[in-house]
Amino acid sequence: MSDAAAKITETNATNDVVLYMKGTKSMPQCGFSSRVAGVLNYMGVDYTDVNVLADDDIRQGIKDFSDWPTIPQLYVKGEFVGGCDIITEMTLSGELDTLFEENGVTYDKDAADKIREANG
Repeated sequence: MSDAAAKITETNATNDVVLYMKGTKSMPQCGFSSRVAGVLNYMGVDYTDVNVLADDDIRQGIKDFSDWPTIPQLYVKGEFVGGCDIITEMTLSGELDTLFEENGVTYDKDAADKIREANG
């Protein structure tokens, strides 16, 4: 296992929700990362952000780790969930709520409902 893969495995194992993104949750540096971070922030999810721009090994390593070519990437309880389009679809369908509930992740249900109302 590469150093990057070991670091990713450790990060995912010690945090319930991890977002690998360009930038940080308070200062995203790409539109796709901003969208996913915005959803998680608005829903009040406690998550760890990993800025892939700060570490080239992690930036490539996460793509190899998940066999997914793009960033951002969301992990819940160590499992890869998806990127921006998948998270957007899951948010709007209510699947993200279900995923959080099944994994004991605290989030604001009212905020999730407001996202759906605004995009309905």
